[in-house]
Amino acid sequence: MTRHKTDAMDTIPVRKGEELPIPLLERFLRGQIVEIPDEPLEVEQFPAGHSNLTYLLRAGEWEAVLRRPPFGKIAPKAHDMGRECRLLSELHAIFPLAPKPYLFSDNTDIIGAPFFVMERRRGVVLDTVFPQGIEPAPDLCRGISQAMVDTLVRLHEVDWASTGLREIARPDGFMERQVSGWIERYERAKTDDIEAVEELKKWMLANIPVSPTPTLIHYDYKLNNTMLASDDLTRVVAMFDWEMSTIGDPLADVGAAMSYWMQADDPDILKYGMGKPTVTVMPGFMTRDEFIQAYAEGSGRDVSQIHFYLTFAYFKLAVICQQIYYRYRAGQTQDERFAKMGQFVRGLVEHAREASQKRG
Repeated sequence: MTRHKTDAMDTIPVRKGEELPIPLLERFLRGQIVEIPDEPLEVEQFPAGHSNLTYLLRAGEWEAVLRRPPFGKIAPKAHDMGRECRLLSELHAIFPLAPKPYLFSDNTDIIGAPFFVMERRRGVVLDTVFPQGIEPAPDLCRGISQAMVDTLVRLHEVDWASTGLREIARPDGFMERQVSGWIERYERAKTDDIEAVEELKKWMLANIPVSPTPTLIHYDYKLNNTMLASDDLTRVVAMFDWEMSTIGDPLADVGAAMSYWMQADDPDILKYGMGKPTVTVMPGFMTRDEFIQAYAEGSGRDVSQIHFYLTFAYFKLAVICQQIYYRYRAGQTQDERFAKMGQFVRGLVEHAREASQKRG
C-alpha cells in the first residue's frame, strides 16, 4: 500500500472510544461509491478539533473524509450532519474552497450516528507549529494573515441568495437569537458558578448592535479549519468544518475568527487554555486589531462596534468549551484534553468581560 508523506503529520490512529465499525461502514460505502477500489478500508483520525469527529478513509489510492457528531449526549439541533452536507452541496460549486460532499446517511445502524463523507483535500493545515523545513519568517506570517483576511472577505461576497442556501436564511433578528440562544446553551451545560457570567449576560442583551447586510458566514473560521497550498502558504486551498455556517451578521464571523486568533501579549489562559498557543503568536502575524482593520478595508464594512462582537465571540467560545467540559464531567468522553477545560471557560468569560469595556 502506498503511504503519503503527509499522513503521519495530519492523522493519528483512532482514539480509544471513538472507533468506527469498519466492516459495516465498508459494506455501506461500497454500495454507494463505485470508485472505491477492491482493497481493504483503513481508518485513521484527524486529531484537531474538539467537537465533531473527523476520520480519514483509505482504500488503496482512494481517500475520503468522514464526519460524525461526538459520542455521548449532545445539545438539541447541534452537530447536524445532514445540514452541513446539504450546505456543502450548495456551496461547493460557487465557493470551491468548500469540499465536495459525496454522501450523507442518517442510518444510525451503520456507525451509531448520522454522518457524511466528502472529498479529501491536500495541503498544509497550520495550528501550533509550522511543518518541518519551513521557516516562519515574519514576511511569510504576514502573508498568511492577509490570506486569511482576504478569504473571509471573499466568503462574505458569496451570492447566497441565488442558491438553495436561501432556505436556511433567517437574517432578521440574527444577533438577538444568537445572544439569547447561547445564553440558554450555557445554562443547560453549566457545571460551576462563574460570577462574571451574570454581568456579561446582562451587558450583551442590552448592547446588541444593528447588523449590516447579512452574508454567508462560516462562524468557525480559524487557521486549523483552513488548508494552505503546500507550495505557497499564502494561498488558501480549502475551508473545513462548516457545521455552524449560516446566513447572518458578517461581523459576528469576524468576532468568532478573532476569538481563536491569539497574539503574543495575550494572557496565558488564552494562549494555553486548549494546549499550545497557535502559530499566530509568532512575529509577523497580524494582531487582532490589524486583522480587523484589514477586513474593514477589504470589505468596506464599519467595524466601530466590533467590541460587542468580540465580547459575544469569547462568550460563545466559552459556552462551546463548557459543553465539552460538561460531557467530560458526565463521563461521556474520556479525552483527557478536556480535563482542565473548566479553567479555560473561566478565563474566556473574564476576557469577554474585558472586551465589553473596550470600544472599536
